[in-house]
Order: sequence, then structure tokens, then C-alpha cells
Amino acid sequence: MRQPALSRLRGTVVMEVTGGQVESFVNLLSERKIPVWDVRPLGGNRAEMKLLLPDVFSLRPLLRRTGCRMHVTRRSGFPFTLARLGRRKFFAAGVLLFFLGIYMMSSLVWTVQVKGNESLTTEEVLQAAREEGIYPMQWSFRLPGQDKLAKNMLRRLPDASWIGLEKQGTVITIQVVEASRAAPRPLLNPRHLISNADAVITEIYAEQGRPVVQKNKRVKRGDILISGTLGDEVNQEQVVAKGQVRGLVWHEYEISTPLVQRSSAYTGESRERLYLVLGKRAIQLWGYGQEPYSTSDTVTEYDPLTWRSLKLPVGWMTERVMETREQKHAVSEQAAKEMGLERAKAHILAKYGKGTKILAQKILHENKENGKVYMKVLFEVEQDIVEELPLVYNRGD
Repeated sequence: MRQPALSRLRGTVVMEVTGGQVESFVNLLSERKIPVWDVRPLGGNRAEMKLLLPDVFSLRPLLRRTGCRMHVTRRSGFPFTLARLGRRKFFAAGVLLFFLGIYMMSSLVWTVQVKGNESLTTEEVLQAAREEGIYPMQWSFRLPGQDKLAKNMLRRLPDASWIGLEKQGTVITIQVVEASRAAPRPLLNPRHLISNADAVITEIYAEQGRPVVQKNKRVKRGDILISGTLGDEVNQEQVVAKGQVRGLVWHEYEISTPLVQRSSAYTGESRERLYLVLGKRAIQLWGYGQEPYSTSDTVTEYDPLTWRSLKLPVGWMTERVMETREQKHAVSEQAAKEMGLERAKAHILAKYGKGTKILAQKILHENKENGKVYMKVLFEVEQDIVEELPLVYNRGD
């Protein structure tokens, strides 16, 4: 079984189990979901294992049921360190005063931040909050409920439609939703819609403007698709051309794929580092020493201390460093070709946007050299080919 998180903080007991049915005892631990790890047989119907300190007191019925006896060989972790400190009263009093100071500091509001405001300035929101008693170095227990504070601030800020307050540790976040207003329509200059590539038209829809091309017509890059000029040479009107034009475009790709693929996998070896977190600082408590792995991944878990619904700016952080090893595996030439084609297709779909369709592909050239498969591929793609061209004209006096 995997070692539980924060086992050093909760206390670890190494015990030796002898006599009776040792295997049945371990199975009962698993059935009762009692964490046990590093189980090591010692021979002669004996085994050594590690458990959390709180779980040791619930083992007596299981020992009696299996006829086993236990003997604690080692103890480690924070509870045993704390017990040793209990014999040193002045030191223990200093530790108590330290945590009392942390509690007092965590009861203060250190930061007030504003989010979601656009037309309302941050200074206006902070001023309204200050009038309701929300400001740095204010005691948290002196503040009314968050709902009452939000309602009072909403009355002071008529341009806001909703205000929410959230307290996390020593930080109060004021979330503002401003009253919705009709957004001004953007002013667009007259324009043509032109083709951004050589293509064959498959679909054209003119919402505004005059369509110049038809379906199945071949166009070149820069050709006008939907004109923004209406009327004849005498009576003309220039408008903002709007619409959608799709066409067949051909893209040529050069693809190379190695025949030996590399990947990373965990070996199962790991080590932990434990930190005491105070605000934005982390003090390392355990896990010193150089990292023994040449390659590794690190997973971080943060467990803040809480008091009722408040998250205090104090907690424990565990970093698990897991060893990784690079693995190599050979792929066939056909598999390498398929991987390269899929990679090129994904690039096309990501580059040319929503609605892009790959209709056909043709391999123009391929060869294998220096452990790689090289291909030149032509893709037939249906995509949006519209590009804007502003209309520039001179108005006479």
C-alpha cells in the first residue's frame, strides 16, 4: 500500500508482528481500510510493517482475532517530537506563543482586492468597502456577515448590479458585476471581401454587398469575392461587405517522423519533502539532501489549516519527487507514416479554424533515411477563404 500523505506529521509507528496468523492480520488491516505500508516478512512467522499512530490503538481486536502479538520497534513523526517537547516547558510555551501569534495575525485583514470592475474604478470600490469597515489591518471578527456587507456596498455603488465578497485567509476579494449597458455598435469602414488563397469556390453567401464569383469558379489570392461597391459608374454606394465564402485549397506539407519513439515513465521510486507554509513563504522541515534521480517529476500537495470556514495562511506542503526513465520503442514504417499524417492534419485544423474539412490527401514523395520516414503530402482542404480589404476613396470638394 502507498504511504499516506503527511505520515510524518501524523506520526509513524514501526512494529513487529509475531505468532498466530500474520497474513490474516495484514488482510484484516486491508479490509478495515487501515493504511499499512513497507510490509516486510522476517521469517519464522514474523513480519515488520509501518502504520499511522492513530491506527495503532484500534489493533487490539484484530490481534486477538488472529492470535498475533505486536511489538513497537521505532517511533517517528511530529506527535512524538511534540511529546519530547512537553518535558521542556519553556520551549513548549514559546511554541504556544508562536502559534498564538500566527492565529492573531491570521485574524487580521491584510489585503483587499477588487475584481470584475471595468467602468467603476478600483478606488471607488475600495472607498465604498472602507466605509463599511473593510480595509487592511481590520480584525475579521469585527466585520458583519458577507451578505450584509455586499448589500450595503451595493447601495453605495449604483452602477453595480451585483457585488460578492469572498474571504480566503487574510485576503478579502470583492467581485463586482457592473450594470449591463447596450454596447455601442462598432463603426466599420466600407470594404470588399477578397480571397486569401488560390481556391475553387464551394459555397458563397453574401449577407451584405454584391457577390462577384459563383460556385465552382477558380479564384486567385487577392480576387474580390463579395464587393462593397453597389450601383453603376454614375450612382455608386459603398457598403461594408459581409458574408461567408468557402473554397477548396491545396496545402503541401513536408513531414518527417522518427522510427524510434521516446516516452517517459515512472520507475516507482520517490521521495518526499515537507514544508511549513507561512503566508507566501515555505520553510522546509524534512527531505533535505541532493535529489538522487537524474530525471524526475514533482507533484505538489498543499493542505492549509482551517478554522470553521476560514482558510488560514498557514499550512503544510508536500512535494513528492518521482523518478522517471526514458523509454524507447521502435515503430513500423507504416505506423510512422500514419503518425506523421495525423500530426499534419491536426496542424491544418488548428491553423485554419472551425469548419475546416480535410477532403483528400496524396503522397507525392516518400523515403526512409537516417532512421526517419520523410514524406511530401498534398492535402485538399475545404476552408474559409475570406479576407477583408478596406475601400479607400477620395471625396471631391
